[in-house]
Amino acid sequence: RFANGDETNDSMPGMFQKLDRKEPFGRHGGDLKGIEDHLDYIQNLGVTALWLNPALENNQQEESYHGYAITDFYKIDSRLGTNESYQRLAKKSQEKGLKLIMDMVFNHSGKEHWFFKDPPSKDWYHSFTEYGTTNYRVAVPMDINASDFDVQKMEKGWFVPQMPDLNQTNKHVARYLTQNSIWWIEYAQLGGIRMDTYGYNDNNFMEKWCKELLTEYPNFTIVGEVWEERIFTTSFYRPKSGYYGSLSSVTDFALNRALKEAFNQQEGWDTGLANIYYILAQDMLYKDPTYNLIFLDNHDMSRYATSVAGDISKQKMGFATLLTMRGIPQLLYGIELGMLGDGGNHGTLRADMPGGWKGDPANVFTEAGRTPQQNEVFSYLRTLLNWRKQKPVIHTGKFMHFIPENGIYVYFRYNDSESVMVILNNNADPKTLDTKRFQERLNGFSSGKNVVTNETLSNLQNLSLAGKSATIIELKK
Repeated sequence: RFANGDETNDSMPGMFQKLDRKEPFGRHGGDLKGIEDHLDYIQNLGVTALWLNPALENNQQEESYHGYAITDFYKIDSRLGTNESYQRLAKKSQEKGLKLIMDMVFNHSGKEHWFFKDPPSKDWYHSFTEYGTTNYRVAVPMDINASDFDVQKMEKGWFVPQMPDLNQTNKHVARYLTQNSIWWIEYAQLGGIRMDTYGYNDNNFMEKWCKELLTEYPNFTIVGEVWEERIFTTSFYRPKSGYYGSLSSVTDFALNRALKEAFNQQEGWDTGLANIYYILAQDMLYKDPTYNLIFLDNHDMSRYATSVAGDISKQKMGFATLLTMRGIPQLLYGIELGMLGDGGNHGTLRADMPGGWKGDPANVFTEAGRTPQQNEVFSYLRTLLNWRKQKPVIHTGKFMHFIPENGIYVYFRYNDSESVMVILNNNADPKTLDTKRFQERLNGFSSGKNVVTNETLSNLQNLSLAGKSATIIELKK
């Protein structure tokens, strides 16, 4: 859905689904060449890695443009490109300072995979007749009070009837999937893996898989998708101690919810900015929360601009918070334009980037092709992303926050050499902030620089804040 760089592969022989750009759930022609053609746009924006939804073959008779119904674990879908073009994209991305993250799916395959049509053994898949669909409760694996029925249905039930559930307790399935991961890391020199539906897999296998990959590649990063807003459940998959602890990073859906609610709600004891505060107050449950994957939206939920009703001030507050918060920020394509999309309709949520197809009436890949509002959002996000790239204090620095008061939330990122102050004013009206309460972090600093405006702030005792705004200050001694 990003760009169509090669029209010759829009519809391919032997592939069930052909090009139909008018169908929201159809194949639109976007491909790897389209991404390759716009690497300068991505690099200029300031991001450092590309996570593509699964690019492996999804030759299903029903809608599978999303990529999560894999029919060949060793082959790029021919409507997206070839193995060689994927390898080329990885190489060209690396030349521009961009890592390529592969989205892998171990929990299931598509029904059209030869595994399912002619399984190597009877126990290659879990039986749909016996288990049906999963119960979708990722808390079950950590539940010491869980019934065996619920445990079996969670792990062995199918995600949807079109995606048969692989049996990873079969040693040959486990070895196949592990070798497949190593092969792709070597073949494309991958920068990381995002593992889909992490909590639906067999946890013993996933732990062994993580250990095996990280033994082979000690500096590699694996992100596990655990769609759960309860921190205690999420932290089970990346705990401070315990058996399941090898996963590098886990998706932070709890913080995602807080970031969407914070700027829309009236300020209260546990509403508004307090949403963010209470989530971060529970960070002690994680092995290292700086490795959490944090985000404002993704390909499965309403776009952030939709969540804040298109309000540009709220979009900027979200960007500022995401890009200064502890964790690894992830952005969905189009967020830099304030693109809208309702999570209740995935086909339209995952809209085409205007200008990625010949004949598009607008081309958002150029400044001239964007509206003034799109350029305002783009410019703000680009400024913060490119600033962040040069700031280790934001990547790995310590985090300290102060309880929100009067609709204002203040936190600091700091290390031995740098300190950054972030102020969120959730009030509609401008405010003047007395900073006496923050002296334990401001002590020794006499001035600062506004990261977005480059304005020098010579008075740190009283700070003027615009309504509904985020202020990021590099502190100076």
